[in-house]
Amino acid sequence: MALLFRTSSCAFSTRYPSVVTINRPLLHHTRRLISTTEQPKTFSNQSKLPRLPIPELKGTAERYKKSLLPLLSSAEHAKVSQKVDQFINDGGLGPKLQERLKALDKQETPKEVSWLDELWLNKGYLEYRIPTLINVNWWNQFKDPEGGLVSDVAPGKATEFQLQRAANIAVGLVNYSNKINNEEVPPDVSRSGPFCMHQLKKLFGASRIAANPRDKIITNWPATAKHITVIYKDQIFSVPVFDAEGEILSNKAMASQFRRVVEQVDKVQPELLQPPVGIMTSEHRDTWATVREQLESNATNKNTLNDIDSSLFVISLDDYSASSDIDRAHRNVFHGKEGRNRWFDKALSFIVENNGRAGVNGEHAPADAIIPFTMFSEIIKSEQNVQDIVKPNLSAPAPPTWLGWDITPAIDDALKTAQSNAAKLINDIDSILLHYHGYGSQFMKKAKVSPDGWMQMAFQLAYYRQHGKSVPTYEAASTRKFLTGRTETVRTLSVDSIAFTKAWEDENVKMEDKLALMEKAIGSHLEYMKAAVNGKGVDRHLLGLRCMMTPEEANSEAAAIFQDPSYANSQYWILSTSNVSPGDLSYGGFGAVVPEGYGIAYAVDKERIRISMSSWNSYPETDTPEFRNVVNDILDEFGEVAEKYLIK
Repeated sequence: MALLFRTSSCAFSTRYPSVVTINRPLLHHTRRLISTTEQPKTFSNQSKLPRLPIPELKGTAERYKKSLLPLLSSAEHAKVSQKVDQFINDGGLGPKLQERLKALDKQETPKEVSWLDELWLNKGYLEYRIPTLINVNWWNQFKDPEGGLVSDVAPGKATEFQLQRAANIAVGLVNYSNKINNEEVPPDVSRSGPFCMHQLKKLFGASRIAANPRDKIITNWPATAKHITVIYKDQIFSVPVFDAEGEILSNKAMASQFRRVVEQVDKVQPELLQPPVGIMTSEHRDTWATVREQLESNATNKNTLNDIDSSLFVISLDDYSASSDIDRAHRNVFHGKEGRNRWFDKALSFIVENNGRAGVNGEHAPADAIIPFTMFSEIIKSEQNVQDIVKPNLSAPAPPTWLGWDITPAIDDALKTAQSNAAKLINDIDSILLHYHGYGSQFMKKAKVSPDGWMQMAFQLAYYRQHGKSVPTYEAASTRKFLTGRTETVRTLSVDSIAFTKAWEDENVKMEDKLALMEKAIGSHLEYMKAAVNGKGVDRHLLGLRCMMTPEEANSEAAAIFQDPSYANSQYWILSTSNVSPGDLSYGGFGAVVPEGYGIAYAVDKERIRISMSSWNSYPETDTPEFRNVVNDILDEFGEVAEKYLIK
């Protein structure tokens, strides 16, 4: 038991800095959810869910070797295959690590979590030390209200329209939190069975806490906090969202609370305002951990941090509006102005600009970004009804509390440095959108092509056309059919996808043959997806095995499978993709996960496709606008070919 506990931290992982990359935000349900007239409790199916399996070594080895074929020469692949076989054979290190992994699973069973839970949380998130701003946090922009946004809004002031929309969102969120507490959210169910709902318990009152050598996570269920955090002009307030009788505030009363915040701040001269401590949440995690420890040594600061950490969620009221251009508008939700007026450590931070545009910035560690999407849709739909969704309050709520800071000169210097670093990071990310209106999922299904496979092949072809090569590609698959399941990697790049991209670009290949190769490539992709959602992917299992090694074993010849460059290189996700369909009420994205890569979130609606694409300006190999143009052209090509050859 002690051995398991010690090695689960993967202390040797610094030898493989690129092996465990951040789990990218969003994944889609691969099966249509079944509606039901009954209303079972949210967590009523949890006891019916199977545990996340530990795949058989042989199965993982064969799938892993197959995934390496498009990346290695024949000679290289033969050498790696020998190392893989040596690892899994009787007497090899693999079977020993497999037994330790099974022992860990038994150890975790009484906790009702999987063998992967703690490993993935630590290796995928909490040990990640560079800023979570852009690198980890995801963004999601909401559909504008039916009546549109306020136009010609002067910067520097809040507006009534903004405060009312913020109130509508806040009331909807608090109601949803109560629904989770009372188990009134219908559990997700697919044709093959129920999905795990445990991540709903990690949305409200959840915070990431900067610490050394790794961060911590605070989650609470039921979420019993009675307040939220509101930030306006970098001033942080604790705002009660229940009245004295314990009732959720009405929309009108909530707007009044926000108005009190704005009025208090606007009465104070700018030079007398509290410093922008929130900017520290955009810093390197080691730096922020050190500063946070210094802050907590002061009682005032400690109380302020505790109030923020325990709050249900954050709402940032921006005293400005971003450009109406879609390529620039979403960036305010993504990162704001130099990271100001934000608290990036909260699981859910909602942003409302003074023209009424709204969205959310999410910290990824507690839950995957797809989890609150149903909630977002419900809240956005409810905005169409202007009337209060809660009866008028019989008693008044406590007023907002302006939270204070006691800042030393050293911490003040750290804030200035943090803002400078945030500005550099923000300037380095190039994030743009493609809203494609040529067709959507209905058209793809008429062509009898999987919409997800269609999009994945479009990205494969686009990168090949732009860069002349094919690269490792990540797509997230849901493992929520298992208890506390989160994600597994789908390795999209395959021998079949390469054959397809090369053939499509060859004018000498007949269209019938191109389409046959495309069908085969999509079939390979869907086969991997099926394996991944059933807990039989490669990456999480290999991570688990690697984390079972002692440092001595990690340095031995027996661990050659992990020491070979192919292990790290095959997980160097130059294309990191996430399906966030349907995207009709909101759409989002994330940052590229490697310096020379692209981060791609795509939402396929019935009649259109929304795609966000990001890359790093500091790496000239990438060109996001060009990539967007190529993807657009390929979507046009696919549509024309489908009409001519596939749709009858």
